[in-house]
Amino acid sequence: MPGSAPPPEPLARVLEGAQGLMGMDERAWARHANPWSVWTRVLTPMPLAALAVWSRVWIGWWCLLPLAATAAWVWWNPRAFPPPRSHASWAARGVLAERAVIAARDRVPAHHRRAMAVLTAASALGVAPYAWGLWALDAGAVVAGIVLTAGAKLWFVDRCIWAAEAMAPRAPPLPAGDRSSSPSA
Repeated sequence: MPGSAPPPEPLARVLEGAQGLMGMDERAWARHANPWSVWTRVLTPMPLAALAVWSRVWIGWWCLLPLAATAAWVWWNPRAFPPPRSHASWAARGVLAERAVIAARDRVPAHHRRAMAVLTAASALGVAPYAWGLWALDAGAVVAGIVLTAGAKLWFVDRCIWAAEAMAPRAPPLPAGDRSSSPSA
């Protein structure tokens, strides 16, 4: 239909869906820029969920309680820490860049969008060995899934920093804050 906007590309749908599912507003994004939020978000949910699912061997269906607690942590984590005192850390810059890429996704250079799509797919592929490992109680598969998923996500965040810096002359700057080299929260 003439004049209608093209449908969003798959990466844009994933980014929008994740942001909507998490209920990320400006305040949550500001708080999530705290490195404590970033690193506890990257390093804890998949191992905690794995432990919860693995506990089915010992506690049966009661394993759903620690699994629900893990899901609650994933939602609450971006809200759990105060905004950082500085945006100088890689973690803070990554969160702000991810937010900028989501907000201006139509202006992200094509080569960055392609790389982000590949990294998102790689992260999603990590779910297969992770899920298999949980079903089969195979610790090696669980660890491989966690490494692939978390590794690709960290690389994705790094690519967001690169893309946001590339867009800087054409897009609104990252949210204001002290970008000095002082230690962050």
